[in-house]
Amino acid sequence: MRTRQTKALNFDIHGRINISVDAQAPAAHQLKTMLACFATDSERPAHIVVDDRPEPMPDAGHLEHELAYTENAVRFNADRVQVVRDAEQWRIHGAGELLTSVVPVLDAAMVERGAAMIHAATMAYRGHAIALPAAGGTGKTSTAAKLMRREGWSFMGDDWAFLAEDATLLGYAKPMFIKPHHRNIYPHLFEGVRKPLVPSSLSQSVGRLTTLVHPYVIRYPRLADFSRKWSPEHRMVDAGAAFPGRQVTTSAPLAASIYIERYEGSHTQVLEKSTDWMVDRMMGNFHIEMASFSQRVVTGLAATSVVPWREHFAAKGLVLSKALDGRPCHLLQVPAAWSADQASDDIVRHLEELLPAVLDEQA
Repeated sequence: MRTRQTKALNFDIHGRINISVDAQAPAAHQLKTMLACFATDSERPAHIVVDDRPEPMPDAGHLEHELAYTENAVRFNADRVQVVRDAEQWRIHGAGELLTSVVPVLDAAMVERGAAMIHAATMAYRGHAIALPAAGGTGKTSTAAKLMRREGWSFMGDDWAFLAEDATLLGYAKPMFIKPHHRNIYPHLFEGVRKPLVPSSLSQSVGRLTTLVHPYVIRYPRLADFSRKWSPEHRMVDAGAAFPGRQVTTSAPLAASIYIERYEGSHTQVLEKSTDWMVDRMMGNFHIEMASFSQRVVTGLAATSVVPWREHFAAKGLVLSKALDGRPCHLLQVPAAWSADQASDDIVRHLEELLPAVLDEQA
């Protein structure tokens, strides 16, 4: 591997994965923000290296015009991103923002070390972790705010987390995306002079436009940083600002997993589910909630056999099955017609009814 003597940003992901980011790379600013809760001054051998210096691939095969590949590397031509997988290290090279490349690689690297990335709100309650996997827009961020107003709860994350095969939930308190409809739920975040946000009625339309242009914007880091900073769709705040004076829990034993979804019914209902059902939902939900380029990274690595489908998904499924074994799993369905405020109120009510019995059983 080629080296260049430049300062690196280092991140320790729960003692399992070390990420090193070249501080001079275009991706550094975004990753410094999004991985801030894992930042460390300790320099250890990196499991994932991120920089802007691609490696030569003289004997690469071609998959139409989209991919070039070898036995252990894939280059995504249009996006100017290269992913290399060696026995002990992943390397990600690119001239743009690379969070969408890092996320699927981090998931694969964590699976190799007995933990799997999930898309969920994660909270700690009376010393136990509660996973609330859900699609975007279901009400995770609103629910977290309301649970944090109650005794015995602490925050772990509102979007991503890691579930280890020993049933330890590992938090990820990345910056939260606060949107216009959160005004009544996080009122202190809207006080004083703030970046203007679009009215709630236009939020979904702006969100769809943002999703459409995102794959193109991230190729140009300065433009991406500007659009993120001034986007009228949301504000980014850290957990300390969202929950001033409140504890953030980094890890706790899993007590229960409750999948939350919107549905077309008229009332909230709770259904018991099997471990296999929850494993399938967690895996599918994480994959579909990734950015479009993150999904393409997974597909590209699979299509070129750098990370075959059956290898990755079988290994991830096994990790999640071990983690969830013996833990109660439920589906909590909330009417789709309700606002985030209405939905989160009912989610909190049902959680408060469900969890005491769950914890008593495990005591």
